[in-house]
Amino acid sequence: MSDLPKARGKRPAFADDPAIDSLAAMVLALAGEVVVLRERLDTLERLADTRGLIPRAEIETYRASPAIDAERETWRAKFLERVLLSVEARLEEAKAGETAERYDAVVNEISEPEPTRC
Repeated sequence: MSDLPKARGKRPAFADDPAIDSLAAMVLALAGEVVVLRERLDTLERLADTRGLIPRAEIETYRASPAIDAERETWRAKFLERVLLSVEARLEEAKAGETAERYDAVVNEISEPEPTRC
């Protein structure tokens, strides 16, 4: 699948549910990526500033146009859709299961004959 090195040995477990451990590992991996991206962006801003290309103050006061905001929002929505795809799928499955269970319960309840009263 990938060329990333694989850890050897048993994975540490922090929660009773392996899915929670997997989620924690994903969040930590993403946090590591964010740190790297932040440092690289900081480097680019500092280089641009020291070389007189773009002063850091200009970066801090930059305001995007409505067209750029819309473009960024579109990208952000697609990104979040990709990130949350598995969560959304589980929610849909849960909703469908819950609806089916409720439907079955109601059908069973109204299908049972009324108890006869003496």
